[in-house]
Amino acid sequence: MARKQNKTADTLPLVALDLGSGSIRAMAARRLAPDLFEILGVEERAQKNGAMCVEQGIISQSSGAGFAIAEVLKLLANRIGVNELPTAFLSLGGQSMQIVAVHSKRDQARRREVTQALLDEMEAECKQKIEHRNPEVAVLGLVPSYFTLDGVEQDELPRPEQRAAIVEANYIAFYGRKAIDTQLQKAFSQAGRSIEHAFVRPETLLSAFATCDGNHVLANGCAVLDMGAQTTTLTVYKGGQYLVNKVVPKGGYHITRMLEQQGVSFQTAETLKCRFGCASPAQVEKNVRLRIPASPEMGGEIVATTEQLAEAIDIKLREILAPLIDEIKKVEGRVPTLYITGGASMLTGMAEYLQQQTSLRVQYGAHNLLLHSNTEEKYLSPAYTSLIGTILLGQDYRDSHKNQPVRQPNFFDRLKEGTLDIFIDQ
Repeated sequence: MARKQNKTADTLPLVALDLGSGSIRAMAARRLAPDLFEILGVEERAQKNGAMCVEQGIISQSSGAGFAIAEVLKLLANRIGVNELPTAFLSLGGQSMQIVAVHSKRDQARRREVTQALLDEMEAECKQKIEHRNPEVAVLGLVPSYFTLDGVEQDELPRPEQRAAIVEANYIAFYGRKAIDTQLQKAFSQAGRSIEHAFVRPETLLSAFATCDGNHVLANGCAVLDMGAQTTTLTVYKGGQYLVNKVVPKGGYHITRMLEQQGVSFQTAETLKCRFGCASPAQVEKNVRLRIPASPEMGGEIVATTEQLAEAIDIKLREILAPLIDEIKKVEGRVPTLYITGGASMLTGMAEYLQQQTSLRVQYGAHNLLLHSNTEEKYLSPAYTSLIGTILLGQDYRDSHKNQPVRQPNFFDRLKEGTLDIFIDQ
């Protein structure tokens, strides 16, 4: 049974959790100054091929995911020298996530303070509207679009000292199948941990890019191509709204599997992709002949050139990216920049490969300005941008919800969850 906590959430380190298809990662950080953080530690639990508990951004096996969450948070607590990390901020994404605009209005009868409690109530109403209309879905995240106070529109979250009689809130809701939320809650319950707050992955990425690349990101809009292990997501942001959120249920993992099918082990295929792979044959600087150990079932070795390797990768990339390139072409002229991020975006020549297919300026999204100058270089990789963005939004959340008590599933909640699983299995 988890130890009781007497602390409020804001006295604990900021913890971000990324439930990726390739691995489950947790990061602890603390704020040094506004929009500047120090990474205290990172722990990771790789998912083994054939025994995955998170697939395409969705928990497919809650008990396995619960064990992995508990394990990485325990290891992280040990690494940073604290007894326990009972809560975490979470970044959500993956297959089936869609977007819709939603609105709430309040008449306070007279000019009163626009309190955080009022805004929370309006946000909850928007969530209920969507889920009431379609009982099969769950709202995974609500991102503020703009607010109107007595008919005056403003982009920023209303401050407590502002007063208004008529308050209107406009959100972009990210929603998906209810099973996503159900499995997530079960996994955290079985881990004996709680979600301090969940953000949608496009929001965490955009927040990091906007903070590091200047306010023009928010003013001019942008497209973000998030290339993960099992999903590749295109998000387009413009004028305070998310215009596109399209998910292809394929990513870097599927490129590795394609190479594996040529007669090598999965690990050898991953090594080939990362060390010698290029996005297209045109990106190969020197055509080298490779002698590759075949899989144990086949025995012997396979001979291939780096150009042949790039040709195979290029075919798979076109399959993954074709529907997203079509969407990118639709917004040419509306947004200036395409940011690329995620672990699979680190494939050699990826930025140049995409630049040949769009008139948008293609660049890697950065989060380095959010981190202390002594940060290890590996944490500046695009693979960590979502975690850093989650830390940033987590601090913003704590700033607006001060002295919030730590909530943790108790023994009876977890016993009930386990009993339910027994009857389901039978």
